[in-house]
Amino acid sequence: MGIRISKRLLRVGLMLVCALGFLGLVLHTTGNEATTYYVDNTKEFVDSYKNWWNSAAAKQEEDQRIQAEQDAEDGKHPEEVPMDDSAKALLEASQPHEDVVDGDEDSTENATVKAVFVSLVRNEDLVEIVETVRNLEDRFNGKFHYPYVFLNNEPFSDIFKTAIENVVSSDVQFGLIPKEHWSFPEWIDEDKAAEVRATADYIYGDSESYRHMCRFESGFFWRHELMEEYEYYWRVEPSTKLHCDVNYDVFQWMKDNNKSYGFTVSIREFESTIKTLWKTTIEFTEKYPQFVAEDNMMDYISNDHGKTYNLCHFWSNFEVASLDFWRSEAYRKYFDYLDRAGGFFYERWGDAPVHSIAAALFLPSDQVHYFPEIGYFHNPYHNCPLDQHLWQENKCSCEPAHDFSFQGYSCTNEYYDFKKIPKPEGWKKFRS
Repeated sequence: MGIRISKRLLRVGLMLVCALGFLGLVLHTTGNEATTYYVDNTKEFVDSYKNWWNSAAAKQEEDQRIQAEQDAEDGKHPEEVPMDDSAKALLEASQPHEDVVDGDEDSTENATVKAVFVSLVRNEDLVEIVETVRNLEDRFNGKFHYPYVFLNNEPFSDIFKTAIENVVSSDVQFGLIPKEHWSFPEWIDEDKAAEVRATADYIYGDSESYRHMCRFESGFFWRHELMEEYEYYWRVEPSTKLHCDVNYDVFQWMKDNNKSYGFTVSIREFESTIKTLWKTTIEFTEKYPQFVAEDNMMDYISNDHGKTYNLCHFWSNFEVASLDFWRSEAYRKYFDYLDRAGGFFYERWGDAPVHSIAAALFLPSDQVHYFPEIGYFHNPYHNCPLDQHLWQENKCSCEPAHDFSFQGYSCTNEYYDFKKIPKPEGWKKFRS
């Protein structure tokens, strides 16, 4: 009876909150000076009601726990203890089942892949990265418990470390980037690089640190000592979000299906930032033709069979990939060739087109994979499943109408065309 009364009170309280909120909205829209008063008092009421409800629930739970302990001491079996329907349901749910579903806490016991989440992040990004990691834990890693590596070109603060450790369900390591991986190499003319930054009229054009970041993500994150033991990684950036539950082991799936690179968003690069990247790439492939895969994705990144670059690339703020690919002779030599050309500093070559071109040219096309079911957000673009079954099954919180995949500036449509994959129902409305 007490619980039923409490639920009625809760419903009445919520109705009162809605009424007060509506009144506050009306006052706000009319410019009434009482707006602040009603908004503040509504918040206080909600907080106090939540505290009352939580306290009552906590007391009831504690009473039940004490009674259960007493029953156990008295030697009673569960079936001898009076239980209501809720208690019986909880007891049944606690019994072991023969079938283990995907995503069970112990599902990684037989995993054969060494994988890690890696994040290049600054101390000042703490609020944003904690929110991102908390979301990642809720949507995926709370079921699989893969470790994390956080990297920074400055030492992490104790506050940063503690906050991260508080929200992860697995091991976590914090690494300092070696100076030689976050500085100008000796062959770069720093005066020339500074002049480029002073006159650049594109996004991050004036930023020196952004260029160090792009170079680091292109050629060094996978060389860091904390990454040496791993086979696969999942890149994590502040202020990103998973829209949907991921109920299977992505890393194990990548390995079992021989995938080396996975993405959620593809997009076109700003041409002004990579004016000579394609020319330099073609020079490299002509010098080292043995590195170009026979079944490559040239026709995904070029509309004229390699004469020019169509600017399509995988958005690398999310990528799940094989570290062995970056460690390969083909990619190492490719990065070194680009690095010597100076485009990271004399232009603003991003790690996304560098990674994408390498994956498209040096990997067989069947080793590159698009994850339509992994709902993902990085401002301002969403990857939100258009397939209604996927959207419902994975409890997605995004609006499919906001999906970026088939919009004009995206390259996912071109990816589907290249792979000859059937497109999801409703994709055409984004092309009109």
